[in-house]
Amino acid sequence: HALLISTASDPITDPIVPITTPNTPGELLVSGPNVIPGYIGNDQVNATTFIEWQGHRWLRTGDVAVIRDDKRFVIVDRIKELIKYNGYQVAPAELEAVLITHSKVAQAAVVGMPDCKHGELPVAFVALKPGAEAGEEVKAAIREYVDAQVAPYRRLRGGVRVVGAIPVSPTGKILRHLLKDKLLQETNK
Repeated sequence: HALLISTASDPITDPIVPITTPNTPGELLVSGPNVIPGYIGNDQVNATTFIEWQGHRWLRTGDVAVIRDDKRFVIVDRIKELIKYNGYQVAPAELEAVLITHSKVAQAAVVGMPDCKHGELPVAFVALKPGAEAGEEVKAAIREYVDAQVAPYRRLRGGVRVVGAIPVSPTGKILRHLLKDKLLQETNK
């Protein structure tokens, strides 16, 4: 069994309301005989990883997914990578998908930059295609390009940074912690 619930609520304390509208992101929960019943001797982790609902024990996968029109689930991001801007949750993968459609962008990654007023601001790191110049005009054009295609709370309010390459693991996973470290170095100068 699989179930999507809102990422804006806490399934431990709030009522669970399944998401059934296609292409609406939510937290993916799974249940069934192939799901582990829990972690032995680790009640604290079990309390946050599993929930009981309608007679089933559900595992919180930590994935953000959508239900497609054909009723299949597609994972679009990880909960821990979500950027919290003014109470809204912004999935980096959604912004990255827009960024890589820009004619000058070869690679892209988005992380949250801490902000005392708004929580976090989405910041884009981009590696440009060969021959593209990395000036302020290009960064502004990339930001405007993305901002014109997304909801206001998803805009790149933290700006665009140009890097030589997006750091990835041997399996191709974006190493977001290295990009967050770059932001910390910027703010500590």
